[in-house]
Amino acid sequence: MAPGAKDHGPALERFRDYLHLLARLQLDARLQGKVDLSGVVQQTLLEGHQAWEQIGRWDSDRQAVWLRRALAHNLTDEVRKLATSGRDAKLERSLDRALEESSGRLELFLADQSSTPSERAVRNEQLLALAAALAKLAPDQRTAVELRHLHGCSLRVMAERMDRSKEAVAKLLFRGLKRLRAFLNDEAQQ
Repeated sequence: MAPGAKDHGPALERFRDYLHLLARLQLDARLQGKVDLSGVVQQTLLEGHQAWEQIGRWDSDRQAVWLRRALAHNLTDEVRKLATSGRDAKLERSLDRALEESSGRLELFLADQSSTPSERAVRNEQLLALAAALAKLAPDQRTAVELRHLHGCSLRVMAERMDRSKEAVAKLLFRGLKRLRAFLNDEAQQ
């Protein structure tokens, strides 16, 4: 780093779990093993780092919008690379719109309908905390919570997708929500 240059990595790093969550939610399940989501998120954060002169002056809400758009473009590029044998319009749906919808579902999950700039800033911080807490869950618990509360799936659909019984999925969901609340409470107390 050049002398006198400010390290803005931590300001961007706090978006990592949020971007990873949005990418996981939007990428077709058939492609999840074929696309390096961590690499896509890393590329997005690198682009944010390179554009810091512009986005560094913005509030975290506008930064999140910029990063979501960059993530959508990077995911689209990765999906297109996989589609070498002709185009699959269904596969290449608008990730930008889908990421916006995912973000909206996260906001609804927090049930915060605030509208002032300070309330939006608080809501954005809550979204980042939620994404970080979800990242701490065991993978099966995280999947259960995301399928139920972010995708709106029924227990039957969750059981099919996770290849488990409805009872097993219900237990994963219960334990995941309990741990998620604990993580969020710990975060709020810090």
